[in-house]
Amino acid sequence: MPFDQFTPRSFTPVSVRTNAPPASGIYGISNAREWIYIGETDNIQASLMNDLRQGDSALLKRCPTGFVFERCDPAGRLARQHRLIVEYGPVCNRGW
Repeated sequence: MPFDQFTPRSFTPVSVRTNAPPASGIYGISNAREWIYIGETDNIQASLMNDLRQGDSALLKRCPTGFVFERCDPAGRLARQHRLIVEYGPVCNRGW
């Protein structure tokens, strides 16, 4: 089952601060060709901002351009993350 909110938002600090909630959930980062990473967190906005600051990370080397997210209860986050990783096969989650 795809992300609840499938239309990506721009993966920039301004867009993350404007669009990502400081809430529990799942988020995905992508570029025009592939899903790069799917994460789970207590704070979607803070995790995305942290990902943007990781200067020489494998994630940023893949030139991410967009992110999506969905709010998710902490009790169900890991299971939902796992389903999305199986469905999308993000490159930075391989071997997870």
